[in-house]
Amino acid sequence: MKFLFPPKFRNPTAHPGKSNQHSFRNLSFLHINTTNLEKLLNLVGWTKTLQHATELHAKLITTTSISSSALFNSLLCCYSDCGRIDRTLLLFTSNSGSASRNVVSWTSVIAQLSRFKKPLMTLEVFSEMRRNGVCPNEYTVSAVLPACAESKVIRHGEQVHCLVWKCGFGSDLFVGSGLVDVYAKCGEMGSANKVFDEMSHKNLVTWNSMIVGCLRNKRFDFCIVLFKEVMRDESMSPDQVTVSSVLSACAHVGSAEFGRLVHGIIIKFGLLSLDYVRNSLMDMYCKCGLLDYAARTFEISSDKDVVGWNVMIRGCSFSYHFEEAYSYFNTMKREGASPDESSYSSVLYACASLATLNPGLLIHGHIIKSGFSKYPFVASSLITMHSKCGSFINASRTFREIETQNVVCWTAMIAACQQHGHAEKVIELFDEMVGDGIKPDDITFICVISACSHTGRVEEGYKYYNSMIHEHGLSPRLEHYASMVDLLGRAGRLKEARKFILEMPIEPDSAVWGALLGACSNHGNIEMGKEAAARLSDMEPNDPGNYVLLSNMYARNGKLKEADQVRRLMGTKGVKKDPGCSWVDVKNSTYVFTAHDRSHPRTDEIYEMLQKIEELVKKKGYVAETRHAMNDSDAYKEQSLWVHSERLALAFALLVLPCGAPIQIKKNLRTCGDCHTVMKLASEIFDREIIVRDVNRFHKFANGLCSCKDYW
Repeated sequence: MKFLFPPKFRNPTAHPGKSNQHSFRNLSFLHINTTNLEKLLNLVGWTKTLQHATELHAKLITTTSISSSALFNSLLCCYSDCGRIDRTLLLFTSNSGSASRNVVSWTSVIAQLSRFKKPLMTLEVFSEMRRNGVCPNEYTVSAVLPACAESKVIRHGEQVHCLVWKCGFGSDLFVGSGLVDVYAKCGEMGSANKVFDEMSHKNLVTWNSMIVGCLRNKRFDFCIVLFKEVMRDESMSPDQVTVSSVLSACAHVGSAEFGRLVHGIIIKFGLLSLDYVRNSLMDMYCKCGLLDYAARTFEISSDKDVVGWNVMIRGCSFSYHFEEAYSYFNTMKREGASPDESSYSSVLYACASLATLNPGLLIHGHIIKSGFSKYPFVASSLITMHSKCGSFINASRTFREIETQNVVCWTAMIAACQQHGHAEKVIELFDEMVGDGIKPDDITFICVISACSHTGRVEEGYKYYNSMIHEHGLSPRLEHYASMVDLLGRAGRLKEARKFILEMPIEPDSAVWGALLGACSNHGNIEMGKEAAARLSDMEPNDPGNYVLLSNMYARNGKLKEADQVRRLMGTKGVKKDPGCSWVDVKNSTYVFTAHDRSHPRTDEIYEMLQKIEELVKKKGYVAETRHAMNDSDAYKEQSLWVHSERLALAFALLVLPCGAPIQIKKNLRTCGDCHTVMKLASEIFDREIIVRDVNRFHKFANGLCSCKDYW
C-alpha cells in the first residue's frame, strides 16, 4: 500500500528496518489528536478516496471523536468531496440527537446540497433546521440562496429575503449578492435592482451578479451601463465573468465599438490569456460582423481549445462565410483538435448553406468514425445538410438510422419533406411523431402549415394551426401568421388573407405583408397589392424585392406606366434589384451564370445548346409565357426569357455531364414560371432528372413532371 500520510503524519517510532506504511486499520499505532484528524479528513477530501473516508469515520466512532463539532463537520464535507452526498445526508440524519449538529453542521449540509444542484432538497433541509429551533446565520442564508435561484421559484427567494430582514442580515455583502442573483435568475430584475441599490457595500461578486442577471434577462444596454460603473471604481478590477458578460451584451446589440474598448480593458488587466475571455471576445467580433478581428485574436492564441475553434466555425457559418467555416474545420482536424457536437453541427450548417454535397459527405464520414452520429443534434444537422444539398434519399436514410429521435430530428425530417415537395409525407411524419408521444414545437408547425400551403390544403392548414394553439398549447409567432397568410394567398383567398392579417393579436411584420404581396402578384389583385406594398415600404424601404414584385404585378396587368414609375422610384431611393444567378457543380468545380452571361470560355457552345433546347421544347408544344418577361418591347420578351440564368446553367450541364446523370441547379431567387415549364419539358426530352433549388424550395423535374405539381 502506498503512503497515505505525508511525512509529518507517519509514525516516528516505526522501526527503520520494518515497513512504516500504515492503513487506517492500524491508526492505534499513531499519535492522533483532534487537529491531526481534522487535517486527515481535509486531505482525504482533497484526494476524494471514499475508502479512506469510511476508515476515518470508523476511527471517529471508536474514539468517540464523532461528538466533536469540528470533526463531525469535516467528515460531512469529506463525504461530499468524495462525491457521496448520500453519505453526507445519512451521517447527518443518523446523528439527529447529537450536540455536534449545530448551526455550522446544518449550514455545511445545506451548502453541500446546494453545490450538488439539489435545490428542493436544500430548501427542505433549511426548513427542517428552522423547525428544530436552530437559528440560521448569514452563512446559512448565503448557502441556501443559490438553491432558491436554482429552483426558479420566486416565492422561495422572497421568503428567504423576509427572513434576511427579520434576522438583520441585510447589510451582509454575500447575502445581498445572493439575493440579487436569486431575483435575476427568476426574471425579477426590478427586485434585483432594488436590492442592489440598497446595498451599502458592493464588491465585484455583487456587480457580477447584477451584470450577469441583466445579460440573462436580455437587458443588454443596462449590462453595458453597469460595466462602465465598475470601471469608474478604481478599487475594483474586472475578472473573466465581468468582461465575458459585457462582451456577450455587446454581441447581442451589435456594439462593436464598445466591444473594442472592452478588448483594450482585457489587455490592460491581463485577461486575454484566459480561454473563456478570449473565446467570448472572438464570439463578440463574429456576431458584430468583424471576422478579421476575430481571426486575428484566434491566430495569436498559443493554446487553441475546441471552444475557440467552434466559435470561429460558427461565426463564419452565421456570417455567410461558409467556405471559411469549412476551412477552419479542416484546419482544426489537421492540428489535432477533436471536434465535438457543436463543431459538427456548425460545419454541417455551412455545408448545407453551400448546397454542395461532397464536403458534407466528407463530414458525414468523420461523424460516423467519431461516433457522433448518435447525438440527436448532429443527426438533425446531417438530415438538414443532405436535404439542402438535394439528397432527399440520404436525409431519409440518416433519419431512419437515428436510435433516439427527439423533436429536433423529427422536425428536421419534416422540413426536408416540405422543402422537397412531399406534402403527404409531411402529414404522415407529423402524425407518426405525435403518435410516438413526442410533442411538436413551433418550428414543426411552421413546416406543416407551409407544406399545406404549397399543396393547396387550406382546410388542413387551418386544422394544424388550431391544433397548435388548442391541443399543444403553443402561441403562434409571426412566422406562423406569415405561413397562414401564404396558405390563403396561394389558394386565391386574398380577402380572407387580408382579414386574417387585420385580426392578428400582434403587429404584422414584413414577412406577413410580404406573403400577401406575393399572393396579390400571383393572382393579379393590384389594389390589395398596392396596400401590402405601401406597408412594406414603411417597414423595409431598402428591400428591392418588394418593389420588383409590385412592378412585375403592374407589368403583367398591362400597367406599364405604373411599373415604370416603381422602377424609377427604386432609382431615386438608390435601391437596386438583386441580380439573379444560378450555379451548377461539375466534379469539384462550381460554375456560376447570370442572365445574358457570356463570360464562360464555352459560351458559343452553351448558346448553341440553348438554341437546340428551344427548338426541341417548341416541338413539344412550348409557348413562351411572356408575362414573366419585364421588357417593354414585345419583340424582345421571349428572347429575354431564353437568357435567364437557370437556362444557361442547364445548357452547360447538358454539355459537360455524362448522359443520364442528374443535373442539379441552384438559384438565388425564385425561378420564374416560364423556366419551370422549360425544365419540365427538358427532363422528358433529354431523359434527365433535373433538380432546381430556388430560394424557396426544391423542384424535382422528371419525365415531364415536377414534384411541386405546378402549385408553388
